[in-house]
Amino acid sequence: MRTRVKICGITRRQDAEFAVEMGADALGLVFYEPSPRAVTIAQAHEIIVALPPFVSIVALFVDAKADYVKACMAALPINILQFHGNESVEYCEQFNYPYMKALRMRDGFDLKEATRQYKSASALLLDSYQPGVPGGTGQVFDWSLVSNINLPVILAGGLNADNVAQAIKQVEPYAVDVSGGVELSKGIKAQDKVRKFMQEVVNV
Repeated sequence: MRTRVKICGITRRQDAEFAVEMGADALGLVFYEPSPRAVTIAQAHEIIVALPPFVSIVALFVDAKADYVKACMAALPINILQFHGNESVEYCEQFNYPYMKALRMRDGFDLKEATRQYKSASALLLDSYQPGVPGGTGQVFDWSLVSNINLPVILAGGLNADNVAQAIKQVEPYAVDVSGGVELSKGIKAQDKVRKFMQEVVNV
């Protein structure tokens, strides 16, 4: 089974459509206002309203108020929630909906303990650690920090067409997550980079 691909930080309908055309399995929409890739509920609806079936829509939140998460869920055909801040297990579980928890990897981080803590998650997304930045750093972390766990691993952090094949070979994740690595500028995807990234994943 080939590694799945999530392209995150989609802000334009044409980028969503091209990502799907190239074979992306999931699209990430950022509902975190400080992010340069943030979208509103109305913008998200415009982006995904005409997408074909069998493409997962992932809604990313960072320490959001529960009411806002629920409003997004009510308005949009979201398949899975992604919590990218300091959300507790209790917070993540309150929505009674599939979720994945992002964890920022660094020396001394106990991945196995985090896995036990978030055992109700559908997957764990492993990203790079940078103080004060919840994600989208464009930095690669030390992949040797990833240990075998009993939840699907989604590998993120600084991935691009030049390193994704090696990342897949070394970590063997369920999926890879890319944002800045396929962009012209923040939130604007580059078709040539998306195409090359997908080719690298498929050819591993």
